[in-house]
Amino acid sequence: MNDFSPLWISLRTAGASTIITFLLGLIAAWYVTFYLKRFKGMVDSLFTLPMVLPPTVLGVFLLLIFGRNSGFGQVLHSIGIQIVFSWWATVIAAVVVSFPLMYKTTKGAFEQVDPNLFFAARTLGASEWRIFWKVMVPIAWPGIAAGTVLAFTRALGEFGATLMFAGNIPGKTQTIPMAIFFAVEGGQMDRAIVWVLLITLLTVVVMFMMNLWNNYQRNRFTKGAAGR
Repeated sequence: MNDFSPLWISLRTAGASTIITFLLGLIAAWYVTFYLKRFKGMVDSLFTLPMVLPPTVLGVFLLLIFGRNSGFGQVLHSIGIQIVFSWWATVIAAVVVSFPLMYKTTKGAFEQVDPNLFFAARTLGASEWRIFWKVMVPIAWPGIAAGTVLAFTRALGEFGATLMFAGNIPGKTQTIPMAIFFAVEGGQMDRAIVWVLLITLLTVVVMFMMNLWNNYQRNRFTKGAAGR
């Protein structure tokens, strides 16, 4: 097997989508947890909907939004931007399917933070932006980090929405899950097994590194508390 483009495309897609998902999930979780008062349940359900919908359905929705027959798609086409069946389509599909994991995990971490800490920070004159980055994020960071890892691994394994929205274009949109599916479909089981082992190894390494980091943070916190 000489073509490793699915590996590089998968890593680039998962990396780019994780950065976007991290920012969107962080902001959405922060807003829903602390500022949204009305329609909170409705918004929360909307943000988690991609978690329960079939990926192929999400792919169809993305086609309806970004396709040439949609108003938004026509605007993009008029300025020379082609999203469907491009590498950016793989990123958008990965963001859509991985966002709920980042959002729900981060929201759960935010809900565990003691609100009295925010009141104390406001009393001392801290701005909302400073409270967010200096108080909330550091305290909730283990949950945020877990959500980030889950989002990355979900993006790495995305298949259905990507197939519908980005297609299977070798060297352009063919990710590892795509390579596995079409290798099996073409009777190339040896090639499919290589890709299966590779993506499994990548996922295990990412999860293992996350566990190591969590143990390190826990031990550091324990030693710091014992020192005080």
